[in-house]
Amino acid sequence: MSNTFTYQGSAAHIVFGAGRSLEVGDWVQKLGCSRTLVLSTPHQRADAEALAARLGPQAVGVFAGAVMHTPVEVTEEAMAVVRQSGANCVVSLGGGSTTGLGKAIAYRTDLPQVVIPTTYAGSEVTPILGQTEKGLKTTVRHASILPEVVIYDPELTLGLPVGMSVTSALNAMAHAVEALYAQDRNPISSLMATEGLRAFKASLPHIVETPRDLQARADALYGAWLSGTVLGTVGMALHHKICHTLGGTFDTPHADTHAIVLPHTAAFNAVAARAALAPAAEIFGGSVGGGLWDFAKSLAAPLALRDLGLSETDLDRAAAIATENPYWNPRPIDRPAIRALLQDAWEGNRPTD
Repeated sequence: MSNTFTYQGSAAHIVFGAGRSLEVGDWVQKLGCSRTLVLSTPHQRADAEALAARLGPQAVGVFAGAVMHTPVEVTEEAMAVVRQSGANCVVSLGGGSTTGLGKAIAYRTDLPQVVIPTTYAGSEVTPILGQTEKGLKTTVRHASILPEVVIYDPELTLGLPVGMSVTSALNAMAHAVEALYAQDRNPISSLMATEGLRAFKASLPHIVETPRDLQARADALYGAWLSGTVLGTVGMALHHKICHTLGGTFDTPHADTHAIVLPHTAAFNAVAARAALAPAAEIFGGSVGGGLWDFAKSLAAPLALRDLGLSETDLDRAAAIATENPYWNPRPIDRPAIRALLQDAWEGNRPTD
């Protein structure tokens, strides 16, 4: 690690602990807001309506139309509700899809956000918005996108299905792994990334074995906070570029895509960033790519892109898009190498580094 670096901490308020989601009304009031629109996916509509009922006169309605990859057309539907309701705040209850919608609204309006995560996505603590339009997913980074308050209540994750828990956590772990070799990494971001990976390595096997283990759920949320926070403070590289390509163009499931691709991008970059990735390699048995693949397999996580409905004939196009306007990466990127990486990920092969 260089002795020269720049670090800026997050301005978000982090509220952590079992039962603390009951404090949401207090935090809405602290933000100076009185007309809250509650956001969710269609699947979590009932939970969002119950939250709006608890908020009472502080709530002006529910928009339960959030979907994966934050399509611009869905954001426009939500914006119409924002305008009609006179909302001066949004509360996002759910995973990355709902958080993304809240961030998209805030980017367009600068409305304050309170996020109550129910998965381990980690996007709730980043000033980054990924949105999809006309088959392409793009990202934008802006201070207005960062939620003002994030309430981590592990009790809300007790019912999260094991499979979704695993892929959501692997998605967050991808943020931490990329943070270790980011161009603008710093000592604090590397410490947080390493701690986040350790938290997931320890907690996920317990969640798989005992899904309602509150301590394991809290430890996983702790890992999500750390991993998301480092993504918000450093730049993204090859892993996120590939996942944005697959999700935005081929509509592959967000968390599953990250889970499958992570071992392959980690192994690819270990060639050029072995020292930076050494903490992750140590946590996962000495081989970062192979170790992450073994860990994912032990949790019964998806391992092959073909199982997500991606066809082998899609891989050429995916490689072409992923190498256009590439993000900075520690190892030079060329289309044949990325095409080979995608082939291995499509087949579900164990990577070596």
